[in-house]
Amino acid sequence: MTGKIALVTGAGSGIGRAVALALLQADYTVVLAGRSVVPLAELALQADRAGQQALAVPTDVRDAASVKALFARIKATYGRLDLLFNNAGVSAPAVPIDELTTDQWHAVVGTNLDGVFFCTRAAFGLMKTQNPRGGRIINNGSVSAYTPRPFSAPYTATKHAVLGLTKATALDGRAHDIACSQIDIGNADTDMAARMALGILQANGEVAVEPLLDLRHVTDAVLYIANLPLDANVLTMTVMATKMPLVGRG
Repeated sequence: MTGKIALVTGAGSGIGRAVALALLQADYTVVLAGRSVVPLAELALQADRAGQQALAVPTDVRDAASVKALFARIKATYGRLDLLFNNAGVSAPAVPIDELTTDQWHAVVGTNLDGVFFCTRAAFGLMKTQNPRGGRIINNGSVSAYTPRPFSAPYTATKHAVLGLTKATALDGRAHDIACSQIDIGNADTDMAARMALGILQANGEVAVEPLLDLRHVTDAVLYIANLPLDANVLTMTVMATKMPLVGRG
């Protein structure tokens, strides 16, 4: 085992997978958490073949007991956690708010907000008691934490809430050498954002194609924050495709 210990949620695909790979290449030992067992196992095997250290732990971040078991495994295996990347997230169908079902609402809130809280709570408890104490939590927010898209009530509401949780965690973490950041990403080139390149509804009612951002820029940003000393922090950072219609949206 070499380097620091990191946990990435939603590590099986998209931003989570890309960040996990970047952390492995930067000599972190990475715990891979997510609901999809096969992609996690494949990523752990890929890391092993490259001489890197990874541990796949299937986890449902919506379930407090599952998160508790995840952190018990981390503590038993490594004794500490230096970095948590709260990445797991989902969205709901882009429909008017009155057409959303209760189940669709709860699915987004459960993953995007409850999951971040459960993992942050568990990480906080471990980081403030480990020796040496402290650590860093990076939340994957969204530009939707500031400006919504049409028909995005559940996603936007949870990302606004995560921003508040980020600030509260950063404040409460001061006494325990725990730093908390949020990275707000606009149109990263993942399966979730693929629809942007096909044309998506804008605030003025038009449908427009939006540019995508290479994932390399996202992983570079996460690594920059992750590698800061604990007496320095980036509270929030926006990484976006330059020409996406965020500034002026609405």
